[in-house]
Amino acid sequence: MELFITIFAGLFSIINPLGTVPIYVGLTSEESKRNRNKTCLLTATNVLMILLISFFVGNYILKFFGISINSLRLAGGLIIAASGFSLLTGSFAKHKGMKRKSVQDDLEKRSEISLTPLAIPMLAGPGSISYLIGTRQTHDGNHEVLQILLAILAVCISVFLILRSSQLIVKALGASGINAVSRIIGFIVIAIGIEYITKGVIEIFGQIVN
Repeated sequence: MELFITIFAGLFSIINPLGTVPIYVGLTSEESKRNRNKTCLLTATNVLMILLISFFVGNYILKFFGISINSLRLAGGLIIAASGFSLLTGSFAKHKGMKRKSVQDDLEKRSEISLTPLAIPMLAGPGSISYLIGTRQTHDGNHEVLQILLAILAVCISVFLILRSSQLIVKALGASGINAVSRIIGFIVIAIGIEYITKGVIEIFGQIVN
């Protein structure tokens, strides 16, 4: 159960569905309630598929390109820390590329937003993908894999519930409240990224010494 809680907390913080709420509300403001609920379900489903593919196929991709787990930890740690820093400084949307004019123009033409930009890169981005690939490398027991899969499922259910309740969340917390929560989560995400980098550095240094 401890592994489940650890993975859930880490993955939820990196994905940060609360930070996506204002963007989701803005993109679906003219949609009917039925269409918004459909988008929530499709987004959570797409996130689940992306995370599962990353967890099970990521190791083979690393082997194909000859990337070591320590290199992944360093690169993934930098991405995760950068994502956390963007939350801490209030530039989350800009960090995800949502402020670019070309992206805004593309969104205005889109009728379906559940896969892009919501599922990827807003939710299941490089940070969460590298986090799961690294997790798969260090936890390969059947019981551990089951706990991780349950944690992934729980995170995706949380994404669905948060997006579906986005209108209520915005009314209750407001933009300033969501921003405050995102900054707290950002601090946690930075710590996760630093921990990831530290593990990689220690492993590399140990290999050099030995």
